Amino acid sequence: MKKQSVGYVDGFVFVVPKKNLAAYKKMASDGGKVWMKNGALSYKECMIDDAHPQHAILTFPKLTKKKPSETVWFSYIEYRSKSHRDQVNAKVMKDPMMDPYNPKNKGMAMPFDEKRMAYGGFKVIVNA
Repeated sequence: MKKQSVGYVDGFVFVVPKKNLAAYKKMASDGGKVWMKNGALSYKECMIDDAHPQHAILTFPKLTKKKPSETVWFSYIEYRSKSHRDQVNAKVMKDPMMDPYNPKNKGMAMPFDEKRMAYGGFKVIVNA
């Protein structure tokens, strides 16, 4: 099967309190299933491993003002194009798994501070 060309990426950087890692991993796993079911090319959730790489001018922990009790995450979702992203996200927002009134979501608190999350849509320029 030929891999589909990635032309657009939604990217996220945020911190998750270490005490909420299990809850975040569950939420991320469920989210990945929803995005993939609705047409995303890939869904990645990445927890920082090398917080102080050599030659770094600004590290993610400094950028996010990470506390010792937190860990930094970089997550991204791949699409064919911006219009494909818009189509997928429209379907995702209508998915029953995303409904706050879904009994499965009842009482579920966000396992991270949304006010400390950075997000953007990125056009892929180099795809090696």
